Amino acid sequence: MRPEPQEVPVDSQRLLAGRYRLDRQIARGGMAEVWLGVDTFLNRQVAIKVLKPQLANDPVVAERFRREAVACAGLSHPNIVAVYDSVEDNGRQAVVMQYVQGKSLRELLDRRKRLGPLLTIHMGAAMAAALDVAHHSGLVHRDVKPGNILITPEGRFLLADFGIAKALGSTTEDLTHDNIMMGTAKYLSPEQVRGKPLDGRADLYGLGLVLYECLAGKVPFLGETDADTALARLQREPTDLAHLRPSLAPQLVRVIHKLLARNPDHRYASGEETRVALMAAISAQHDHTTSMTPPSGARALKPNRQVITPDEPAVGASSDQPVSKTALSNTTPQRTTRNLSPKTKLAKSSSFRKLPGSTKILGLIVVLLSVAVTVVATRDIRSAQLSTTDITVVAPDLGPVTISRMTSYDPNGDAQENETEIWALQDNNPKTVWSTDCYVNQFFGTKQYVGVLIELSRATTGTLRVAMKNGPWSLEMYAANGSAPALLEQWGPRLNTDYNTRRGVAQFVVANQAQYVLLVMREVGKSVQCGTANPYQGLIQDVSFAAA
Repeated sequence: MRPEPQEVPVDSQRLLAGRYRLDRQIARGGMAEVWLGVDTFLNRQVAIKVLKPQLANDPVVAERFRREAVACAGLSHPNIVAVYDSVEDNGRQAVVMQYVQGKSLRELLDRRKRLGPLLTIHMGAAMAAALDVAHHSGLVHRDVKPGNILITPEGRFLLADFGIAKALGSTTEDLTHDNIMMGTAKYLSPEQVRGKPLDGRADLYGLGLVLYECLAGKVPFLGETDADTALARLQREPTDLAHLRPSLAPQLVRVIHKLLARNPDHRYASGEETRVALMAAISAQHDHTTSMTPPSGARALKPNRQVITPDEPAVGASSDQPVSKTALSNTTPQRTTRNLSPKTKLAKSSSFRKLPGSTKILGLIVVLLSVAVTVVATRDIRSAQLSTTDITVVAPDLGPVTISRMTSYDPNGDAQENETEIWALQDNNPKTVWSTDCYVNQFFGTKQYVGVLIELSRATTGTLRVAMKNGPWSLEMYAANGSAPALLEQWGPRLNTDYNTRRGVAQFVVANQAQYVLLVMREVGKSVQCGTANPYQGLIQDVSFAAA
């Protein structure tokens, strides 16, 4: 539900049920209006869902409203919007709920079109945990969709709106008319479409549809009418998600397609089982995406080379760092004594025992004197070396300059812009892209710009290469050393600009020593990934840097 301005009704000027003050309307649905208000008893902000005046006299609707409050009041989970109270005022039902200062997943998808896999996994796991609690409490939500998933500014996901929830195994009246499918057509399970008895697995199917949309940028079933959309899932399987987004880990794809099985018996049995499967897919997704991106700057050790740096202890000095066998073999001096076989050692030992006692004593004295002379000589040689400061410190081989890190740059928005897919800029795969959100115009609306912050392994000069997938585009480049400024105006004058009306490659020369490079997008073109309301999006395939 989107915020919609509304005239303040007469009854908002007084306390609802003598306790709740209505300040302003923040959303509107088919049955109710949602107001931001204040609980004057506890002095806290609340969201107050008030039944629309034209429905106040409908006893069926009023009872559904009351049942939602009773059902949700018994649910306590960090990923479920809390219900505090249910009141009636002048014949109008109202439910007092936790106020979530944030936005819905629907709003986020309308802006971004699709999300990164890791963000999608965390959202899905949170919703699976919330549904598991609801199902164990005997409730089926029946309307799991992006509009009913809220996101707090801290990034927490909350399941909302149990308005059409139904008790599992309930024999009481459903308060709906025959042949009417409860729920939103795009997110109905096959058993809901058929009018079959439901259990928690119907909600898991709905969650699968939401996950699919987050990753594919569209729902798998969409017809000309709601009826066509609902019936489509009875006639075919969804398009393989791996074909729509090849960068996804196969394990994650399997989890989502299992949730979308037409037969409930072929889905996960519970929300908890779903949550575990999604969390297990995180490591698979990490491995799948990073397998194409080897660690930057990795290089083989050069054998038989001993380098002493100012920050590195010499061989033999105490150190907390473990030393590998290879390192020891490359730095330890070779022994001059030959390795002796056990038989030879035994023969020498027997010969020593046969010598007279006086000879043994004289031999030991000679050995000790030899050791003493050697120690004194070594000490004198080292003193002589130190007195002439004949010590050579070899500078370490730093290797080639690489891009050590990239992050999204969105100081005029929520600080980050699709950060979960920033890895696509360094995988050298033109099929994967980092995308911005979807915007109402080509100049990023009121933001004016978004960008990418690039950190090099050390300060240098060179050429930055940027492959843009769509056009037109307008890019600016800034550079800094020492640290990366937080605000654009702190970077100083822009060093380079480039513009093109179609997809292409931009090249920027970093003429002065710099470790941080800021790439700013000022204008972007339309994208097929975006909707008609917000059709503009920046798409970057790869970013690379070559030192001079």
